[in-house]
Amino acid sequence: MGDDKGRPVRARSSALALALRGHYAGRMKLLFLGDVMGRAGRAAVAARLPGLRADLGLDFVVVNGENATSGAGLSAAHAKALLDAGADCLTLGDHAFDQKDMMGFIESEPRILRPLNFAKTAPGKGARVFTAPGGRKVLVAQVLGQVFMKRPFDDPFSAVDQVLRAHTLGAAVQAAIVDVHCEATSEKMGMGHWCDGRASLVVGTHTHVPTGDAMILKGGTAYLTDAGMCGDYDSVIGMEKLEPMRRFVTGMAKERFTPANGEATLSGVYVETDDATGKAKTVRMIRIGGRLQGAGV
Repeated sequence: MGDDKGRPVRARSSALALALRGHYAGRMKLLFLGDVMGRAGRAAVAARLPGLRADLGLDFVVVNGENATSGAGLSAAHAKALLDAGADCLTLGDHAFDQKDMMGFIESEPRILRPLNFAKTAPGKGARVFTAPGGRKVLVAQVLGQVFMKRPFDDPFSAVDQVLRAHTLGAAVQAAIVDVHCEATSEKMGMGHWCDGRASLVVGTHTHVPTGDAMILKGGTAYLTDAGMCGDYDSVIGMEKLEPMRRFVTGMAKERFTPANGEATLSGVYVETDDATGKAKTVRMIRIGGRLQGAGV
C-alpha cells in the first residue's frame, strides 16, 4: 500500500498515527522538536526522527539543537548528525556559540539559525525561508526572550514583527514557525498572541520541561509554551542530578554539570497547516520513549 505520492506507508503504532496518515490536499505537516540535550538527546533524534518522517509523512522538521553538544551549544559535527537524521532546520539559543566552531560553520550552513535579536555583528541569520515539498515556502525564525535572561538582548517582539511583516502568511510563505527561546512562560505566551494569525506555529524552548497547553489561538496560530527537551528526564532539566542538587542544598559548586545519559524522551509538537492561509488546522504534542508519559505515535 502506498500514499498519494506512491511511497510505501509504514505500519502505525497508535490511533493518532492512523489519523495522521498520508498527505491531505492543501495541507502541510510540520514537526518541531525541543532542545536536544547531550548524547542521549542526539541518540533519540537519530533513532526516531527518520521513522517519524515516514510514518507521519512530514513535510518539514525543525529541531532546537541548543544543548546537543555536552549540554552547552552545538558543534559542527553534531549539527551535521542532526541534519542527517532528518532535520530540515536547526535553531540555537543563548548558547548558540558556546561551541566555537559554530562561529564559522553557521556561515556555511544555511539550515542553522541563531536568534534574531543577538548582536548585529553575530555570524549567521535569525530567520530564513526554506523550500518544502511541492515548492511550498516555510519561514523559520528564532528570538531570545528578555525576562530572567542573564544577558540583555534586543526587543524580541520588534524583531519578530519585522520578519513576519516581510513574509506574509498564506502569500509569501505557506507556513511560518517561530521558536521563542526564553525563561518566562508569560513572555512566551505574549509572543504567541503577538504572532497570532501571522505565524503557523509559535513554540517555546529553553526550559526543557514540556508544557500541556498545546492549542490553536483565535487567529489560527498553533501555540505551545514549551516543547520540552529531547533528553533524559531522570535528571535536573537534562543534567545528572548530583551536582545541581548539591548546589541547591549547599550553594556551592564542586563539579561541572554533565548531561544525563539514560534513555531520552523525544519531546515536541506536530502541526498541520492549510496551504492557502498558512494557519494551523491541527496541533498535537509529541512525547516518545524514555520516562515521560507518551503522546503521539
